[in-house]
Amino acid sequence: MPRLQDDSPQNLCQYSGKVVLVVNTASYCGFTSQYEGLERIYAKYQDKGFVVLGFPSNDFGQQEPGSSKQIADFCFNTYGVKFPMFAKSTVSGGEANPLFQDLMSQGGSTPRWNFYKYLVDRQGKLVNSYSSMTGPEDSRLTSAIQKALAAAP
Repeated sequence: MPRLQDDSPQNLCQYSGKVVLVVNTASYCGFTSQYEGLERIYAKYQDKGFVVLGFPSNDFGQQEPGSSKQIADFCFNTYGVKFPMFAKSTVSGGEANPLFQDLMSQGGSTPRWNFYKYLVDRQGKLVNSYSSMTGPEDSRLTSAIQKALAAAP
């Protein structure tokens, strides 16, 4: 998948063995402030083998119209985002990027709006998906992250 900052290809296998929270993002959404919570949980659990992966998408409400550079600048300058972000892509329907296609097939759930979240265990299996209404620091999500981190690799 191309990296947001410079479109250089990134192999998602580099996250193998980690607990991963995959999130489709948008810069002009009522949920955009979730970037703050996503960055906080990334910082809190990163040393334990956790990573947040952000995938900007213009799929819902045309709320991510910018270029990769505009999105990267916005995320870093407004919310201090340091977790890995990828180039804008489609995350729903038949044109969804391969990662989201796999997550949808594992769980049967498709993103219904921006900031939909998928929690994936260290073996690459979907643990659960969370609606946009579930904030990154919601106890249901953080408990599931802690449980996945505690599980044997």
